[in-house]
Amino acid sequence: MEQDAEELFTRYGDMIYRIAMSYGNSAQFAEDMVQEVFVRYLKKRPAFETREHEKAWFIRVAVNCCKSTLSSAWFRHVCPLEETGQTAVPFGDEESGVLYELLCTLPAKYRIVLYLRYYEEYQVKEIAGVLGVTPNLVSARLLRAKKLLRQAFFKQNQNQEKEAFRDETGNI
Repeated sequence: MEQDAEELFTRYGDMIYRIAMSYGNSAQFAEDMVQEVFVRYLKKRPAFETREHEKAWFIRVAVNCCKSTLSSAWFRHVCPLEETGQTAVPFGDEESGVLYELLCTLPAKYRIVLYLRYYEEYQVKEIAGVLGVTPNLVSARLLRAKKLLRQAFFKQNQNQEKEAFRDETGNI
């Protein structure tokens, strides 16, 4: 039984952590959510029909834990501790780090659909089932998220170009 939980933690721990980061943008929050999801698993010990069913259960519980924690009165009134400044997900290149920073500026409802669609490679219908919303809403959120991400990217590039010009000329 303990070995089963360890195997599931190895299989899904990172995924749950990334989902929680998409909601909370805090390593501490993400670690707490991973722990909470596995506590719920150990209490409930659900039977899964397939590996996909198992994965969907962990995603659904992670999303629910994040939402309920973020909406709780306790969480809204507590000042989170300062982060250590470390990026929660290690990146090998500067472009990935920039993309991660831009993703963090999006609201959680957009980050989670982008994560499930492009990182976990879920289809729109599957995302709708996991999040408990309609496929049309998932599609709309994906479009809106990409639009917001594109706008943030171009805005950042314009700011960088202005800074580069200012550095070269000494004024703008």
